[in-house]
Amino acid sequence: MARIFKPFGVPTALKQFLRPYSAAAAPAAITTPRLEKQAGTDGKTQDIKLPLVPRPIPLVPDVETFLTVIGRGLKQHASKFPTWEALFTLTTDQLRELGVEPPRSRKYLMRWRQRFREGKFGVGGDLKYVSNGAAELRVLELAPTPLLRKRYVVNIPPGKKIEEVSRGQMMRPLGYKVQGTRTIVGPYALPKKDGSRITVTEGMWEDRRGHKVDGGERRKAEVRFKRGVAERKARREKLGR
Repeated sequence: MARIFKPFGVPTALKQFLRPYSAAAAPAAITTPRLEKQAGTDGKTQDIKLPLVPRPIPLVPDVETFLTVIGRGLKQHASKFPTWEALFTLTTDQLRELGVEPPRSRKYLMRWRQRFREGKFGVGGDLKYVSNGAAELRVLELAPTPLLRKRYVVNIPPGKKIEEVSRGQMMRPLGYKVQGTRTIVGPYALPKKDGSRITVTEGMWEDRRGHKVDGGERRKAEVRFKRGVAERKARREKLGR
Protein backbone atom coordinates (compact mmCIF):
# COMPACT_ATOMS: atom_id res chain seq x y z
CA MET A 1 0.00 0.00 0.00
CA ALA A 2 1.38 3.40 -0.97
CA ARG A 3 2.13 5.72 1.94
CA ILE A 4 0.47 9.10 1.97
CA PHE A 5 2.62 11.97 3.18
CA LYS A 6 0.93 14.98 4.72
CA PRO A 7 2.45 18.37 3.93
CA PHE A 8 4.34 20.12 6.70
CA GLY A 9 1.95 22.23 8.74
CA VAL A 10 2.39 25.40 10.71
CA PRO A 11 2.20 24.86 14.50
CA THR A 12 -1.20 25.82 15.86
CA ALA A 13 0.40 28.30 18.26
CA LEU A 14 1.72 30.42 15.36
CA LYS A 15 -1.17 30.57 12.88
CA GLN A 16 -2.68 33.74 14.33
CA PHE A 17 0.62 35.62 14.25
CA LEU A 18 1.85 35.03 10.67
CA ARG A 19 1.94 38.60 9.50
CA PRO A 20 4.90 40.97 9.02
CA TYR A 21 5.96 43.12 11.96
CA SER A 22 8.31 46.04 12.46
CA ALA A 23 9.09 48.02 15.59
CA ALA A 24 8.51 51.26 13.70
CA ALA A 25 4.92 50.22 13.03
CA ALA A 26 4.30 48.75 16.45
CA PRO A 27 0.61 48.44 17.34
CA ALA A 28 -0.85 50.22 20.31
CA ALA A 29 -0.40 48.31 23.53
CA ILE A 30 -3.06 45.63 24.02
CA THR A 31 -4.50 45.59 27.51
CA THR A 32 -5.27 42.56 29.61
CA PRO A 33 -7.97 42.06 32.24
CA ARG A 34 -5.22 41.42 34.81
CA LEU A 35 -5.31 44.27 37.34
CA GLU A 36 -2.57 45.86 39.42
CA LYS A 37 -2.97 48.04 42.49
CA GLN A 38 -1.59 51.57 42.37
CA ALA A 39 -1.78 54.33 44.97
CA GLY A 40 -3.84 57.30 43.88
CA THR A 41 -3.33 60.96 44.76
CA ASP A 42 -5.87 60.63 47.56
CA GLY A 43 -3.90 57.82 49.19
CA LYS A 44 -6.37 55.14 48.11
CA THR A 45 -5.44 52.27 45.82
CA GLN A 46 -6.96 52.02 42.39
CA ASP A 47 -6.99 49.30 39.75
CA ILE A 48 -4.95 49.81 36.57
CA LYS A 49 -4.66 47.56 33.54
CA LEU A 50 -1.25 46.34 32.44
CA PRO A 51 -0.59 46.07 28.69
CA LEU A 52 -0.64 42.45 27.55
CA VAL A 53 1.54 43.36 24.58
CA PRO A 54 3.79 46.29 25.61
CA ARG A 55 5.40 48.59 23.10
CA PRO A 56 9.07 47.92 22.24
CA ILE A 57 11.68 50.28 23.68
CA PRO A 58 14.66 51.81 21.83
CA LEU A 59 17.16 49.28 23.23
CA VAL A 60 14.82 46.32 22.65
CA PRO A 61 12.93 46.92 19.38
CA ASP A 62 12.27 43.31 18.35
CA VAL A 63 11.95 39.68 19.42
CA GLU A 64 15.56 38.68 18.78
CA THR A 65 16.96 41.56 20.84
CA PHE A 66 14.61 40.79 23.74
CA LEU A 67 15.69 37.15 23.83
CA THR A 68 19.33 38.21 23.47
CA VAL A 69 19.40 40.57 26.44
CA ILE A 70 17.55 38.27 28.86
CA GLY A 71 20.11 35.53 28.16
CA ARG A 72 19.94 31.86 29.20
CA GLY A 73 20.43 30.86 25.55
CA LEU A 74 16.87 31.90 24.61
CA LYS A 75 18.16 33.71 21.52
CA GLN A 76 18.20 30.35 19.74
CA HIS A 77 14.37 30.36 19.84
CA ALA A 78 13.98 33.76 18.14
CA SER A 79 12.81 32.27 14.84
CA LYS A 80 9.90 30.56 16.62
CA PHE A 81 8.21 33.91 17.32
CA PRO A 82 7.04 35.51 14.06
CA THR A 83 5.85 38.72 15.73
CA TRP A 84 6.31 40.82 18.87
CA GLU A 85 2.68 40.06 19.73
CA ALA A 86 3.35 36.31 19.60
CA LEU A 87 6.27 36.68 22.01
CA PHE A 88 4.02 38.22 24.67
CA THR A 89 0.80 36.26 24.20
CA LEU A 90 1.76 32.61 23.72
CA THR A 91 0.89 30.43 26.71
CA THR A 92 3.29 28.01 28.39
CA ASP A 93 1.63 25.09 26.57
CA GLN A 94 2.08 26.85 23.23
CA LEU A 95 5.72 27.58 24.05
CA ARG A 96 6.22 23.90 24.78
CA GLU A 97 4.59 23.02 21.44
CA LEU A 98 7.09 25.30 19.70
CA GLY A 99 10.00 23.55 21.39
CA VAL A 100 11.04 26.11 24.01
CA GLU A 101 12.72 23.73 26.44
CA PRO A 102 13.52 22.95 29.23
CA PRO A 103 10.54 24.00 31.40
CA ARG A 104 12.72 26.37 33.47
CA SER A 105 13.50 28.31 30.27
CA ARG A 106 9.78 28.80 29.63
CA LYS A 107 9.24 29.98 33.20
CA TYR A 108 12.19 32.36 32.90
CA LEU A 109 10.86 33.78 29.62
CA MET A 110 7.38 34.29 31.06
CA ARG A 111 8.85 35.98 34.13
CA TRP A 112 10.77 38.44 31.97
CA ARG A 113 7.70 39.06 29.80
CA GLN A 114 5.80 40.19 32.89
CA ARG A 115 8.66 42.42 34.02
CA PHE A 116 8.73 44.06 30.61
CA ARG A 117 4.98 44.70 30.78
CA GLU A 118 5.50 46.40 34.14
CA GLY A 119 8.32 48.56 32.79
CA LYS A 120 10.96 46.83 34.91
CA PHE A 121 13.85 46.86 32.44
CA GLY A 122 17.49 45.96 32.85
CA VAL A 123 20.63 47.92 31.96
CA GLY A 124 19.96 50.61 29.36
CA GLY A 125 16.21 50.14 29.42
CA ASP A 126 15.71 53.89 29.83
CA LEU A 127 17.92 54.90 26.89
CA LYS A 128 16.17 57.20 24.44
CA TYR A 129 18.51 57.09 21.44
CA VAL A 130 19.62 53.67 20.16
CA SER A 131 20.63 52.83 16.59
CA ASN A 132 21.48 49.32 15.37
CA GLY A 133 21.79 48.07 18.94
CA ALA A 134 24.17 50.83 20.07
CA ALA A 135 23.67 53.95 22.19
CA GLU A 136 26.06 56.88 22.44
CA LEU A 137 26.96 58.40 25.82
CA ARG A 138 28.71 61.73 26.29
CA VAL A 139 29.84 63.91 29.19
CA LEU A 140 27.84 67.10 29.68
CA GLU A 141 29.77 69.73 31.63
CA LEU A 142 27.95 72.56 33.34
CA ALA A 143 29.37 75.48 35.31
CA PRO A 144 26.67 76.93 37.60
CA THR A 145 29.30 79.24 39.09
CA PRO A 146 32.88 80.15 38.11
CA LEU A 147 34.16 77.95 40.93
CA LEU A 148 31.84 74.97 40.45
CA ARG A 149 31.72 72.53 37.56
CA LYS A 150 29.28 69.63 37.32
CA ARG A 151 29.55 66.73 34.89
CA TYR A 152 26.73 64.41 33.84
CA VAL A 153 26.43 61.40 31.55
CA VAL A 154 23.88 61.95 28.78
CA ASN A 155 22.52 59.87 25.91
CA ILE A 156 22.44 61.78 22.61
CA PRO A 157 21.24 60.96 19.07
CA PRO A 158 23.77 58.95 17.01
CA GLY A 159 26.02 60.84 14.63
CA LYS A 160 25.76 64.13 16.50
CA LYS A 161 28.23 66.02 18.64
CA ILE A 162 27.13 67.07 22.09
CA GLU A 163 27.39 70.74 21.03
CA GLU A 164 24.77 70.10 18.33
CA VAL A 165 22.19 68.68 20.74
CA SER A 166 19.90 70.92 22.76
CA ARG A 167 19.57 70.38 26.49
CA GLY A 168 15.96 69.28 26.02
CA GLN A 169 16.97 66.46 23.66
CA MET A 170 19.52 64.97 26.06
CA MET A 171 18.57 62.32 28.61
CA ARG A 172 20.48 61.07 31.63
CA PRO A 173 20.53 57.24 31.81
CA LEU A 174 20.43 55.57 35.21
CA GLY A 175 23.51 53.76 36.49
CA TYR A 176 26.17 55.84 34.73
CA LYS A 177 28.45 58.53 36.14
CA VAL A 178 31.55 60.54 35.29
CA GLN A 179 34.80 59.46 36.89
CA GLY A 180 37.54 62.06 36.86
CA THR A 181 36.96 64.61 34.14
CA ARG A 182 35.95 62.63 31.01
CA THR A 183 35.67 58.92 31.89
CA ILE A 184 32.18 57.39 31.79
CA VAL A 185 31.70 54.39 34.06
CA GLY A 186 28.73 52.06 34.22
CA PRO A 187 27.57 48.62 33.03
CA TYR A 188 28.49 47.71 29.44
CA ALA A 189 29.89 51.20 28.73
CA LEU A 190 32.75 50.80 26.25
CA PRO A 191 35.13 53.78 26.08
CA LYS A 192 35.47 55.84 22.91
CA LYS A 193 37.54 58.88 22.04
CA ASP A 194 34.65 61.28 22.61
CA GLY A 195 32.66 59.33 25.21
CA SER A 196 31.30 55.80 25.55
CA ARG A 197 29.02 53.40 23.75
CA ILE A 198 26.57 50.81 25.05
CA THR A 199 25.98 47.87 22.71
CA VAL A 200 23.33 45.17 22.99
CA THR A 201 25.10 42.19 24.56
CA GLU A 202 24.02 38.60 25.13
CA GLY A 203 22.71 38.24 28.68
CA MET A 204 23.02 41.89 29.73
CA TRP A 205 19.68 41.58 31.57
CA GLU A 206 20.17 37.97 32.63
CA ASP A 207 19.28 36.84 36.14
CA ARG A 208 22.37 34.95 37.22
CA ARG A 209 21.69 31.56 38.70
CA GLY A 210 23.26 30.74 42.04
CA HIS A 211 25.63 27.83 42.49
CA LYS A 212 23.89 24.74 43.87
CA VAL A 213 25.52 23.37 47.01
CA ASP A 214 24.92 19.65 47.58
CA GLY A 215 22.55 19.47 44.62
CA GLY A 216 19.08 20.89 44.20
CA GLU A 217 16.35 21.09 46.82
CA ARG A 218 15.18 17.52 46.23
CA ARG A 219 18.63 15.94 46.49
CA LYS A 220 20.15 18.17 49.15
CA ALA A 221 18.84 16.20 52.19
CA GLU A 222 19.90 12.88 50.65
CA VAL A 223 23.39 14.10 49.78
CA ARG A 224 23.97 15.56 53.23
CA PHE A 225 22.63 12.45 54.99
CA LYS A 226 24.99 10.18 53.05
CA ARG A 227 27.89 12.52 53.75
CA GLY A 228 27.09 12.44 57.48
CA VAL A 229 27.00 8.62 57.46
CA ALA A 230 30.36 8.51 55.70
CA GLU A 231 31.91 10.99 58.16
CA ARG A 232 30.65 9.08 61.20
CA LYS A 233 31.93 5.82 59.75
CA ALA A 234 35.34 7.40 59.14
CA ARG A 235 35.49 8.65 62.75
CA ARG A 236 34.61 5.21 64.14
CA GLU A 237 37.28 3.57 62.02
CA LYS A 238 39.82 6.14 63.19
CA LEU A 239 38.97 5.58 66.87
CA GLY A 240 39.13 1.80 66.44
CA ARG A 241 42.72 1.88 65.24
